[in-house]
Amino acid sequence: MRTDVRRTHNAVTTATATTSSAAAAAVLAGITTVRNLGILAHVDAGKTTVTERILFLAGETHKRGEVHDGTTVTDCHPQERERGITIFAAAVSCLWDGHRINLIDTPGHVDFADEVERSLRVLDGAVAVFDAVAGVEPQSESVWRQADRHGVPRIAFVNKMDRAGADLDAAVASIRERLHPVPLAVQLPVGREGDFTGVVDLLTMRALTWDDGPGRDGLREGPVPEELRAEAEHRRRRLDEAVAGLHPAALEEYYEHTALSTATLAAALRDLTHSGEAVVVLCGSAYRNRGVEPLLAAVTAYLPSPLDVPAVRGSAVGAQVAEGAQGAEVERAADPAGPLTALVFKVNVTASGRLTYLRLYTGTLRKGDTVLDATTGRTERIARILRVQADSHTETDSAVAGDIVAVIGVKAARTGATLCAPGAPLVLEPPVTAEPVVTVAVEARRSVDTDRLAVALARLAEEDPSLVVRTDPETGQRVLSGLGELHLEVAVEKIRRDHNGLEVVVGRPQVAHRETIERGVTGHVHRHVKQDGGAGQFAQVVIDVAPLDGPVGAQEGGGFVFASTVTGGRVPKEYVQAVEAGCRDALAEGPLGGHPVTGLRVTLTDGATHSKDSSDLAFRTAGRTALRDAMRACRMVLLEPVVEVTVTVPQEAVGGVLGDLAARRGRVQGSDPHGATAAVTAVVPLAELFGYATALRSRTQGRGTFTTRPAGYAPVPVAAR
Repeated sequence: MRTDVRRTHNAVTTATATTSSAAAAAVLAGITTVRNLGILAHVDAGKTTVTERILFLAGETHKRGEVHDGTTVTDCHPQERERGITIFAAAVSCLWDGHRINLIDTPGHVDFADEVERSLRVLDGAVAVFDAVAGVEPQSESVWRQADRHGVPRIAFVNKMDRAGADLDAAVASIRERLHPVPLAVQLPVGREGDFTGVVDLLTMRALTWDDGPGRDGLREGPVPEELRAEAEHRRRRLDEAVAGLHPAALEEYYEHTALSTATLAAALRDLTHSGEAVVVLCGSAYRNRGVEPLLAAVTAYLPSPLDVPAVRGSAVGAQVAEGAQGAEVERAADPAGPLTALVFKVNVTASGRLTYLRLYTGTLRKGDTVLDATTGRTERIARILRVQADSHTETDSAVAGDIVAVIGVKAARTGATLCAPGAPLVLEPPVTAEPVVTVAVEARRSVDTDRLAVALARLAEEDPSLVVRTDPETGQRVLSGLGELHLEVAVEKIRRDHNGLEVVVGRPQVAHRETIERGVTGHVHRHVKQDGGAGQFAQVVIDVAPLDGPVGAQEGGGFVFASTVTGGRVPKEYVQAVEAGCRDALAEGPLGGHPVTGLRVTLTDGATHSKDSSDLAFRTAGRTALRDAMRACRMVLLEPVVEVTVTVPQEAVGGVLGDLAARRGRVQGSDPHGATAAVTAVVPLAELFGYATALRSRTQGRGTFTTRPAGYAPVPVAAR
């Protein structure tokens, strides 16, 4: 069966080289069977185990890989196997029921959220995995919001139903309360906790149960057990009512028949999933191989194909575009016969070569093609095209719209670059890269290795755009910045492993501070005059500087507003833009410690020009110097990054944990008891959490765990500076 489907897919791919309508129809039919999806969840919710079971059931692997044994396909990096967590997003592909499923297993730790962001940029759908005991956890909420920003349709899988304390209804309630979609549970568990054996499918009203055998044939289908029949019928009625309240066609049938047919219900669930109005909820235990086949059926039934998602949008560029149309928005649908448009979402640089991961949105890519990097204007040649299976690959001659593949031969394209047909250039919006918050100094232990370290750091930054490498102008040290302590620890360890004999010395982590204004100034005047022969420079500006509305530091990342109230043409409009550009230049370094400045409003109230000596450059210089001088006259506040910490500990250790968090300048938000454990939530400065994992293990005899997620910036108390 799998061989026949693969042959069909290869035939469809080859058909794109022809222009006949029959071949085009065959290619489009093949695209409708493609599903590009990601697995999203909080750390330890079971994402990688779900992925392993999907590959096993699809016949791509012959043995079920286990995270604790280090035998999984997607956690293929040595650090992932040693730490037991997913660090790098890994792409795999399999065939199921006539569909090609391109799947990306994403990290669940907050330090690697940028890997999730880049993956979501190229995905059409996602499976959100939740722990049946914990429900929606902090990072579950974060990745859900990331998917919201990208408009990615999702279905939910409540995993670990065999655990003590597992409760599907509680997990569904937490989805409703914390994530705010309408959760539609389409299954009823058969058995509880350790006795969980299967589910009742509320659409077909059939029971699906599994045995504990190691093979793929453990699924049994039968009638609903008599003791669950009344509950199943009640839940089906509630499901019909909920769907009818959200879907017009379903509502019409419900009014007429007071129930929905299976076909109508399935079609309505698909529409609601695509629109994001509701999320289909399934349950199971991936570790015990229970509930994965219905999950795959839901993926193919409810999540969209590349033809179901909106056409990709980009900006027209290049000499072929009319002068007035440069930068105009262009849409391209998923058409294999259209001009090639692909987005680079991941780059893997190794000593043996460079692997570039692409999502094709339109057109067809063939081995040997020359493509244009529309971001830089450089042409590249595609030497090989690979279908990816984590760290192994299968070569193919071509790829079509909707495919996710890796290519060899692209030498310079960075993450976020658009590769397109040279005759039809288009620039797609790149993935958003998070701002780094933690910094360490990195040096080679031996001076002879300095150049090798520079190459290693450049390779790291190329693979992971959220890692920033720079040289400190005061100390001359190389500085590596990332999204967290673990992020940097993994990066440094990767340097040591990938570059044999390179010994690296790492300084103590430092957080990335910001500066903001607590009290501003008004009527600050600055006159810029420069005369050194020839045309001079003259510009005069008068500015008001004030804090932005809202909590101090809440505007980090976009906390600058510029306005002009100049009248009478005293400062021409083109010079007003130059003043704004100069003010933005001044935000790079604040007066307290040279940190970036955020959270302020600058208003240009007056100014003066010279008929000959005024220019854009003069007013940009005046704006930059005026704001720098004005900030020295303002009352400035130093900001530090803070994180929301959720610490899960035994009840008897809660008191000690609360005291420790208070000593770390943490503000406790609450404590939620759950049986023998409690989840303590607090907002803590990131700088105070360095080494917290070791301290927590010591305080709780190894039974405590914690997770973090960014919570913005907060003022640094004077005593802590």
